Amino acid sequence: MATDYVLFVHGVKQRQPDEFKRTTQTLLEGVQRAIGSNGRTIKPIVVFWGDLNVQPQTTLRQGLEASPQWRNLWLSDFRVNEVLEFAGDAALYLSRHVGAQVVQRFQQMALPALQAAQPGDRLHLVTHSLGTVILFDLLFAARWDDPSLDANASTRQTRQMVAQLRNALFGLGQEPGQGLSIASIHTLGSPIALFSLLSVTGESTHDLTKDLRGLLQALYHQRGKKALPWYNYMHPGDPIAYPLQGLMPQLLGNAQLYVQLRDVITEHRGLPITAGRLPLLWGGDAHGSYWKSTTVVKTMAAALG
Repeated sequence: MATDYVLFVHGVKQRQPDEFKRTTQTLLEGVQRAIGSNGRTIKPIVVFWGDLNVQPQTTLRQGLEASPQWRNLWLSDFRVNEVLEFAGDAALYLSRHVGAQVVQRFQQMALPALQAAQPGDRLHLVTHSLGTVILFDLLFAARWDDPSLDANASTRQTRQMVAQLRNALFGLGQEPGQGLSIASIHTLGSPIALFSLLSVTGESTHDLTKDLRGLLQALYHQRGKKALPWYNYMHPGDPIAYPLQGLMPQLLGNAQLYVQLRDVITEHRGLPITAGRLPLLWGGDAHGSYWKSTTVVKTMAAALG
């Protein structure tokens, strides 16, 4: 029986691995019920990295609160519980030490399953928030192709792990004609549109577009000239979620023909009466709502069915 692997990568404000695993299981159970029996097995691949940032951010928070002027700042709770969580997680991933630890998590938690895939198996990517940026960086960023990283033993090892991950997927790595094929992409509350600014002024080592174009083109031909479905889910009250459809011509050029990208709104209620509720939506309903969204379940089920 062929297998649909579903790779989950979480975003900010996730610090408990068991809780995240239960969250993904609940989502997949809903997807399985919606699909019914289709002759395929669904297997999750859960990558968790949020615990790596707990101690560095705790130290930073203690230093901030020790400042004599900290108590005079407005929205201090919002600063540490929301802004610090997002900006801190992003900065720590870009740092050499924590970034290498995140790569190790992918090697430990995802690579064995990806390499064990059989012909006819498929892979579906489900990434939340900053998790989209992290996974796309590992798969497509030009910075991992820099041979100067081999001069240091630690960075060389990290680069090798990234290469192993890419080699496991069809359309990437040293043998792009081999590996597990991506069948759909699901980005939940993603800020990936903002990170496109890294390459807007020209070539950048953080540019994702070259290898992403190559992957999409390879999959397009393997799929019998059918575009890869990509669903970008957005809660209207989530300030981390940004649309992608309008950016495709800028980012991919003619390669946009190889992907069928659709921005999906998951909530259709109007703006709260008091704008002061918006920070609460970010930390509560909006940014974490995708895992329980019936829209996400139905759309994923259609992609996996």
